[in-house]
Amino acid sequence: MGKLLAICTSPKRGTVKTEVPSALLTPEWGILEDAHGGSWHRQVSMLSAEKIDAFRKKIWVEYGAFGENLVIEGFDFRNLPVTSRFAIGDVVLEMTQIGKECHNDCIIKQQTGECIMPREGVFAKVITGGEIHVGDQVTMLPALENPPLRAAVITLSDKGSRGEREDKSGPLIAQMLTAAGYVVEETMILPDEARALKAQLIRMADGRQVNLVLTTGGTGFSPRDITPEATCAVADRNAPGIAEAMRYHGLSITPRAMLSRGVSVLRGKTLIVNLPGSPKAVQEDLEYILPSLEHGVRIAAGLDGECARK
Repeated sequence: MGKLLAICTSPKRGTVKTEVPSALLTPEWGILEDAHGGSWHRQVSMLSAEKIDAFRKKIWVEYGAFGENLVIEGFDFRNLPVTSRFAIGDVVLEMTQIGKECHNDCIIKQQTGECIMPREGVFAKVITGGEIHVGDQVTMLPALENPPLRAAVITLSDKGSRGEREDKSGPLIAQMLTAAGYVVEETMILPDEARALKAQLIRMADGRQVNLVLTTGGTGFSPRDITPEATCAVADRNAPGIAEAMRYHGLSITPRAMLSRGVSVLRGKTLIVNLPGSPKAVQEDLEYILPSLEHGVRIAAGLDGECARK
């Protein structure tokens, strides 16, 4: 059981959040009085009161100084799994991401050299709307039984990121994942740049804690094809069998499948698999691996145990 100590909002982006006694929340926006809401997974930001109290030993800060919407006592959000749900009165919130980037103009970071929001802050989306008040009790709800597996799709394409080429592979992957029962949390197009890809892979695995990340593109021999190297750079463990199986299957269709450099790895509990860039190859590979992939993904997430092959 926890307690809501502060509600902080800002009517305009780029302005400091200030405390309000109550707020209305909707699944369509988040906190109606806050400019940072929207139809996305980062509707409401939350921070543990205990983390602010520890920071106040260095310098006194007002609630809202870190850009948080809700200050809640009694929970260490950083060590709770994404998809954890909380009830505040009639309102139900679901955690969607751990960590929030600190902006360069953050006053707290300028004064102290650090900001706790990137490592301690979390985001949530509104599942059930209603009105909340300072002083309300906050209850953590039981975990959902048999939750769906969660996935993300990243397309690597210089031309696609500039809007010069339509991304056909990313939407195809999302469609096939949805048909297989996955919830696709995010899709995005990035240029063929290792730094950007590594940052997003880390955010998806550590921050959003999705079960599966599928990338498409950047696995060939071009100097700009950096997807395998960026993927390996963030990996904790190798899972080579998936990439090997796709190449094996591809060779039964075309000998050029040997030219794919895609890899498959694990970061924490998240499986990351590189797919080719062409829609045809994407469909062929996914049709081949998806039936067996779910079991491995569930084992990595701790949802299934090992079992003998039937």
